[in-house]
Amino acid sequence: MTRVLVTGGAGFIGSHYVHHALAAHPDWHITVLDKLTYAGNLANLEDVKDHPRYRFLCGDIASRPDVEKATEDGMDCIFNFAAETHVDRSIGQPEGFIRTDIYGAYTLLEVARQRKAKAFVQISTDEVYGSVAQGQSRETDALMPSNPYSASKAAADRLAYSYFATYGLPVYISRASNNFGPRQYPEKVIPLFVTNALVNEPLPLYGDGENVRDWLFVTDHCMALDVMLERGAPGEVYNIGAGNERRNIEITRLILDRLNKPTTLVRPVQDRPGHDRRYALDCSKIRALGWAPRVTFEQGLEQTIAWYTENRSWWLPIKTGEYLEYYRNHYRL
Repeated sequence: MTRVLVTGGAGFIGSHYVHHALAAHPDWHITVLDKLTYAGNLANLEDVKDHPRYRFLCGDIASRPDVEKATEDGMDCIFNFAAETHVDRSIGQPEGFIRTDIYGAYTLLEVARQRKAKAFVQISTDEVYGSVAQGQSRETDALMPSNPYSASKAAADRLAYSYFATYGLPVYISRASNNFGPRQYPEKVIPLFVTNALVNEPLPLYGDGENVRDWLFVTDHCMALDVMLERGAPGEVYNIGAGNERRNIEITRLILDRLNKPTTLVRPVQDRPGHDRRYALDCSKIRALGWAPRVTFEQGLEQTIAWYTENRSWWLPIKTGEYLEYYRNHYRL
């Protein structure tokens, strides 16, 4: 039996990894620790709630008692998906990002050291490299985060490495490109634009729409994490990207075309401060371990749009009240 703690497991990527891990690892017993903030949703785990190898605890990774309770029976491996992740929110309210992303990672690392965990997987991001005008970021490149979110993730990334270098904790660090897929909270660009288009709301496109991101379907990310853990080396960083560079305006048009919606729904809005122009990753290191993405961008976008189209009951309640007020105020719509 392998005891696994998945933090942030009720969120987007974390919940996908829980489903993946329960299916792929029959000897894993998974505990999910999630604070259930606005982006955490138990509906994401509804279909596994009675699974014999799964349990859920509501708790905060920045709370030592909560983490110790989640690991009181011992813990072989920790996957830290828990984080505040939305750049826009980090610009307006950075304190929560510092507490969760940095202090929360510290708390988990301390408990992992105490419990003598066999592996600690820190989920980082390509945004720690900052904007890349040309070429691709490699794992050895300098970190140049340009907003409070990416800075908090860079700090946690390097703090995790320090626990490998100083204490010998087996740490593995992933830096993934933009994930997309079903069950992503509709503040990120793809689910925001899909759900807005479905209800004929404006699509708030930042600046000139020429910002470029590399898009990774969430299930491919989950499989890459397994490859990193099984074949990678402790203390190493692994870039995870699919090579699907797309401009924001291009994605916007694809979504509108797929949903047969008019381009008049596009609403240009003032660009956010410090908006990185382009991210791109050199993923030769993880590919050398035998991983390659299986879902093309077109396939992933089709699946994602279909899911939001068919699951309005999941997202319609979200896009009301506090969410709607934040959305309208933030984009000045």
